[in-house]
Amino acid sequence: MPTIPSQMALVTGATSGIGYELARLFAQDGINLALVARRQPELEAVKADFERQYGIRVSCLAADLSAPGQAAAVYRQCQEQGWQLDYLVNNAGFGSYKDVVQEDAALYEDMLTLNVLAVTTLTTLVARDMVRRRTGRILNVGSTSAFQPVPHMAVYGASKSYIMNFTEALHAELRGTGVTATVLSPGVTATNFLARADMGGWSQAQGKLPTATAVAKAGYRAMQQGELNVVTGLKNKLLALGISLVPFRKLKLAMATRFMREGT
Repeated sequence: MPTIPSQMALVTGATSGIGYELARLFAQDGINLALVARRQPELEAVKADFERQYGIRVSCLAADLSAPGQAAAVYRQCQEQGWQLDYLVNNAGFGSYKDVVQEDAALYEDMLTLNVLAVTTLTTLVARDMVRRRTGRILNVGSTSAFQPVPHMAVYGASKSYIMNFTEALHAELRGTGVTATVLSPGVTATNFLARADMGGWSQAQGKLPTATAVAKAGYRAMQQGELNVVTGLKNKLLALGISLVPFRKLKLAMATRFMREGT
């Protein structure tokens, strides 16, 4: 029997896409996992696979983090189990490719609860514990949509701007504590996010897209090194740099509007 290590990572949105690939990287490094997702059967399937392949301990926390109070409830479960969280990955999130006036306001409430409030709550609670122990790594999954306003994905883009600014500010606050916070900013990636957001017809979602595996590896490496913000892919890096150098907000908006409308 392999020795079960003491380190543990909490990963949200862990049963598919980037979250699954990040969880797999932890498993490959022999780090125990607490996995959070909405569906228990999918969690149990990942648990069985990872425990068989990597000889680690995997715990399943079925929770809908888009519901108020669920992020705090997940943290309480970890406390009740006596788990020391050495890593926190806030990956769960979703978007919608519609104009604001065409979308259901209730969906936006769920989106902001998941993309913003759950991330803030888990980060705040777990970071306090990490600072007390003088060690820990936090990775929040953002998006290149954070660098400018995003017409047709206005609420999603705004939520990721929050994540980027929140995480970067936290990174500065944590200096000297032994704890780091990193934001991963991928562009369009080949995951089921595109289908859920109804983005299948968008031109930027066509052709060969970066894989969740490649994005996860970049984020995992940046987190372990305590980096501030990692943008994945050369094209995305150039776009993020270019938009950051544009001096006028109206010009940024005009560029983003053209990009988001292209091919739709």
